[in-house]
Amino acid sequence: MASVPVPHQPIATAVVKPASPVQDRVDVPQPFAARAKLSAVGYAALYRQSIDDPERFWSEQGLRLDWSTPYSYASRSTWAPGEHSVSWYGDGELNACVNCVDRHLEHRGDKVALLWEGDEPGTTASLTYRELYDRVCRFANVLRADGVSKGDRVTIYLPMILDAVIAMLACARIGAIHSVVFGGFSTDAIAGRIEDCRSDYLITADGGRRGGKRIDLKGNCDEACKRASGVRRMLVIRHTGDAVAMKAGRDRWLHDALADVDAECPAEPMNAEDPLFILYTSGSTGKPKGVLHTTGGYLVYANLTFDTVFDYRDDDVYWCTADVGWVTGHSYIVYGPLSNGATSLVFEGVPSYPDAGRCWDVVDRHRVSIFYTAPTAIRALMREGEAPVRRHKRTSLRLLGSVGEPINPEAWHWYHQVVGERRCPVVDTWWQTETGGVMMVPLPGTTAMKPGSAMKPFFGVTPALVDAEGQTLSGAAEGNLVLTGSWPGQLRTVYGNHDRYLETYFSTYPGQYFTGDGCRRDGDGDYWITGRVDDVLNVSGHRLGTAELESALVGHPSVAEAAVVGCPCDLKGQGIYAFVTLRAGERGSDAQRKALIDTLRKTLGPIAKPDAIQFADALPKTRSGKIMRRILRKVAADEVDQIGDVSTLAEPKVVETLINDRISING
Repeated sequence: MASVPVPHQPIATAVVKPASPVQDRVDVPQPFAARAKLSAVGYAALYRQSIDDPERFWSEQGLRLDWSTPYSYASRSTWAPGEHSVSWYGDGELNACVNCVDRHLEHRGDKVALLWEGDEPGTTASLTYRELYDRVCRFANVLRADGVSKGDRVTIYLPMILDAVIAMLACARIGAIHSVVFGGFSTDAIAGRIEDCRSDYLITADGGRRGGKRIDLKGNCDEACKRASGVRRMLVIRHTGDAVAMKAGRDRWLHDALADVDAECPAEPMNAEDPLFILYTSGSTGKPKGVLHTTGGYLVYANLTFDTVFDYRDDDVYWCTADVGWVTGHSYIVYGPLSNGATSLVFEGVPSYPDAGRCWDVVDRHRVSIFYTAPTAIRALMREGEAPVRRHKRTSLRLLGSVGEPINPEAWHWYHQVVGERRCPVVDTWWQTETGGVMMVPLPGTTAMKPGSAMKPFFGVTPALVDAEGQTLSGAAEGNLVLTGSWPGQLRTVYGNHDRYLETYFSTYPGQYFTGDGCRRDGDGDYWITGRVDDVLNVSGHRLGTAELESALVGHPSVAEAAVVGCPCDLKGQGIYAFVTLRAGERGSDAQRKALIDTLRKTLGPIAKPDAIQFADALPKTRSGKIMRRILRKVAADEVDQIGDVSTLAEPKVVETLINDRISING
């Protein structure tokens, strides 16, 4: 790796409210720090180089990959209004599949590339890099024989099985653009994504398993194809053995198709700026956006961030609990780990099935050393207490990661102390589907950790805080988080709608990428994500971040999870409405409400007193564990007729219960 920065300092003088109260710090365990790839000095030098001489820095990092045609420059990018263009390694050629599979055959051919843990405990499989090469080439030849070629869009709707990764790599090998749809999404979600990217090829399975339940994937695809015209081929993988209907002329079993193809498949040379995949993000309004990532820059960024953020070593067994239907799965189950020659674990199940000790059972059996999961999962496991964790040894763990949303300090400490036994650093990562990879993180070994803080920008990332008028804020401040310059993993467009891309990300603050997140920078220059800007409440003229309110609530020993939204209030303009899930064995009561109100007043002041606390056995979540705050806002505002589609929720019936238990705050 090249030689990192003192964090970039924004340039203006306006200061908004000071950063938070004094935060606790946790030192990186000395045994880990002594072996870490980077030190504080090393990070500062590398970061400074990445900011002062980005062309040199990223040109050197590009050499992490194998290029069939070398590039002559790293970046030619501008975000100037009217001149917006982004190009990374734009005259180079490479293939993502070759970089994830072929180049490891000589020295890592017999190393396990993928471990698979099925929904039922002990149901496992594995593929070495040599076996993965064979499976990918054959799958790619099936696609080619079916007429799929460079630039075609292929929709993938699969459970978390090895063939999901193989299908993605097979598309990359022949230059097809994959669009992965999470295997728990509804028929409407599948159909909408097929139509938006004009895909005519769909890969699915007979069925899926998740948490002991069966999912009718093939049936969902059949229904989706009635609503989305144009699917000419449905390739079906046998997984559960369930009987399914096959439509003559359109549907074909993968195992039958594999019998007719060769074992070798030449890889398609791809320009660095050729598309690699489209991934749809669900917003609070409007139809999902097809975020498009290209080949060269994305792969460089996924490769570098995986290696550095997780302090990767060649003997690590790495487990990211995400699904490949989300960007975390793309970058940190598939492309980041495999381009580094790592062993990546693919998990079909859920952390709570068949019991709350499942994750630690998997860790012990597969000797997992790096574990990367979401705060939602951590809080759910925390709710069940320490016993399910302590039943397992977890001695193989050396690093823990968090992804998906800001992690509250209480969950951070539980994760660090109970799961990691204070010997594993916690890398709390902030990034987005649009960024392609981690953007802010306490790189392990480089800094003491502040529970709940994303800490420092990654190499080449230039964050700044601005106020509502776009004025840059300096020093300890709170505002809207923007990025002031391009990075290799940046999305290139919204598929089929470049105007929406420019409007969404670059119109609010011209010349800067608006993340949509609020953020606080403390006196040490460390960053704290406060939540989506539309989740910042204005209560009687006071701005309160929902993440702060939620963190204070979860700090109470009775609370497992909390979600806070704004609601109309005749007196204050906007009120505070809290949905609270209690820990196992706790019951909601007026006394419990009073205790939580006292906690908020003590932690954040009288202004933080909520107008309503609604106890809920469960919150509306997507199947990836993300809380759908859009729905909570509609419930709190008594706009239940405007809730809209709930088909992407893991448990749609949760919404009905929330509506029935709603609390009125205006009489």
